[in-house]
Amino acid sequence: MSFNGLNMGMGNISKLSDAKTRSISAENVYGEKGKGGMAPFSDTPQNEVVQIGQKWRKERAARDLGQKWKNRPCIQLEKESTTTIMDVKGPGSIQHIWITVDNNKFRDLILRIYWDEEETPSVESPIGDFFCNGFNTRSNVLSLPINVNPSGGLNCYFPMPFRRHAKITIENRSPADIEGFFYTINYTETKIPDDEAYFHAQFRRINPLSYKEDYTIIDKVKGKGHYVGTYMAWQQNNTGWWGEGEIKVFLDGDKEFPSICGTGTEDYFGGAWCFQGTYSAPFMGYPLGVETDGSTGDRHGLYRFHIMDPIRFETDLKVTMQAIGWRSEARYLPLQDDISSVAYWYQREPHQEFPELPDRDYLEVI
Repeated sequence: MSFNGLNMGMGNISKLSDAKTRSISAENVYGEKGKGGMAPFSDTPQNEVVQIGQKWRKERAARDLGQKWKNRPCIQLEKESTTTIMDVKGPGSIQHIWITVDNNKFRDLILRIYWDEEETPSVESPIGDFFCNGFNTRSNVLSLPINVNPSGGLNCYFPMPFRRHAKITIENRSPADIEGFFYTINYTETKIPDDEAYFHAQFRRINPLSYKEDYTIIDKVKGKGHYVGTYMAWQQNNTGWWGEGEIKVFLDGDKEFPSICGTGTEDYFGGAWCFQGTYSAPFMGYPLGVETDGSTGDRHGLYRFHIMDPIRFETDLKVTMQAIGWRSEARYLPLQDDISSVAYWYQREPHQEFPELPDRDYLEVI
């Protein structure tokens, strides 16, 4: 099976290619051929580590063994600063990103990805939400593009082609250094066809949602592309069922009424009749939730990936979700819940600049 020309399954696994496989980690910060595992047990940092600007720290567990023996398996993220974890020239395509870090820091760490020396990121999200784990709470996810596995292995398989350059950074917004940030980025050096689009992801949060206002997942997307996924972290600010709202997708000049309108929140995420249980499947899931109608403070995590059914747009895109519960006399209740989301899509560059990400206090999970 292929997706937009890049392999996302086993359909092309037997086909030979001239692409060159590379892998970036703390042991090989630029993913260079034949340079993995070279970190020495030394107080003197490697030149490559200095060049990329990472903090140097030797692994004392290797003090009896020396070079080649896991001297730099992870990095330290310095407080209130940004660390670069990928900085390579193209053309190429990221195939897999694996990260693990303390889940209590999921909202403090901001993932950003920049394509082809752009000034503003094409991906910007707290790291937990990007991997379908909001609320600083780890839950296993068994989808095709995002996997979260015991005990905190965060995996992304969205193909991410780039033509001239790829840069990934992690901002640590917390007032303390974070140790034990492990990562691996597997990518290929390969030619990128003209019809390959760039990967984008954008986080948003509203707490509380204004009365009688739809929650906006994404808007002001300009250009040609396709929408490929939604993650939502939803906290109730009242009791009862919270998921009567409709997904709405406004395409290519739609104004008041969308081209796509769903039947209910749980229906969009592949469930039905108020869920009544959690699940995680290749394209949709409700991995974090409750088996009741819900109480004030209950938290829900939901994802829907449009891998088999991407939503195509030619000129512009806006996606919203209604927040609807029930009130007296069997009437709908417009909810004022705490809602966060990540939208995933592909498009041609340039992209519209994202809204400014709220500060640490606004994103805090309490």
